[in-house]
Amino acid sequence: MNDALPTYEVHALRFASVSIPTRSAFLVPAPATGDPHESGQALDFYVWAIRGHGRTVVVDMGFDTDGCVQRRPVRQHDPARLLQAIGIDPATVPDVVVTHLHFDHAGNSAAFPAATFHLQDREMAYATGRYMRYRALNRATDLHNVLAMVAHVYAGRVEFHDGDATLAPGITLHRVGGHTDGLQVVRVHTARGWVVLASDAAHLWANVEQDNPFGIVQDVGRALEGHRLLRRLADSPDHLIPGHDPLVMARFPALAGFEGTVACLHLPPTAGGAAADGQRAT
Repeated sequence: MNDALPTYEVHALRFASVSIPTRSAFLVPAPATGDPHESGQALDFYVWAIRGHGRTVVVDMGFDTDGCVQRRPVRQHDPARLLQAIGIDPATVPDVVVTHLHFDHAGNSAAFPAATFHLQDREMAYATGRYMRYRALNRATDLHNVLAMVAHVYAGRVEFHDGDATLAPGITLHRVGGHTDGLQVVRVHTARGWVVLASDAAHLWANVEQDNPFGIVQDVGRALEGHRLLRRLADSPDHLIPGHDPLVMARFPALAGFEGTVACLHLPPTAGGAAADGQRAT
């Protein structure tokens, strides 16, 4: 750990959930067992907040009510209101990192009128390019979110990044790709070490443990290489935070008054963390 770097608090805010068939959580499904107890996999939906040293950064914006019209996730909280509840006013947030432009990460941009949106060059090219002709690749993208981001580009509010970038001392961005062409992850220096917000580079800890990507993937090879990058960037398996795993709420202490909704990722995990579950560290 570099003691010269500032340390930040990092919170995971759970705003929605869904249950999918277990086999759908992996590109290569395990053989069906016929056991109904193994037939469902819960997914939680998060936005993340980074605070410290006078700086606030929000990572992803969740989805709006229109984002679930043809999808199954149930939104328990408005992400913007949930941020307000923990003391972050979306109207004054200066920086929002958009990990990628899928519906559950790129909605609600109107709730952040003062923000600069940080996006990878290749993500905008991917979301507006030839591959969006195909339902297999565009099904997780809502056109109105992409059009809103294009409008933000024209308004001078998007900061584009070409690969790795430093957003601030102790906060870095890293293009991973795989799930989408321009997917990026966020590495944050905390009091317990470098925490990596993996977003959809790993929906679940099990995706990385098994080197078996989630079933929605643009480039399988890059997704698998992305797992290796995540393990290099994070100080330990417990510092690697997947994008949709319900175990995040169980493995990390809750913010007081927000049990089951907001987890403190800058604090050490409680008993039964990822390392205890046998996740590979390298």
